[in-house]
Amino acid sequence: QVQLVESGGGLVQAGGSLRLSCAASGRTSSTYAMGWFRQAPGKEREFVAAISRSGISTYYADSVKGRFTISRDYAKNTALLQMNSLKPEDTAVYYCAADPDTGIRYDMQYPYWGQGTQVSVSS
Repeated sequence: QVQLVESGGGLVQAGGSLRLSCAASGRTSSTYAMGWFRQAPGKEREFVAAISRSGISTYYADSVKGRFTISRDYAKNTALLQMNSLKPEDTAVYYCAADPDTGIRYDMQYPYWGQGTQVSVSS
């Protein structure tokens, strides 16, 4: 069993930055692929970024490519999402997810999910 807790959300002006963290417990972070997703009000949850178990491979949604960076800190068992040049359309609840049985995953089929953290970007 893997428990995930997100933090780092908040309110920021357009053009600003935030860094989200996802603390994992239950297993060491090096044993699963991790991803970030988001869900805006009235919209479906969508993929944002993914990182492989090794940390070598990353993948991003086109809407965040060049602005967001996913990484992991094995010593702290965390996955990080650095978000720069934020836009009002980035406003959403951000969720992290983990999968112990694959190298990297881009879809919604992660078995473990956090509770989410709110990110609000004002214009």
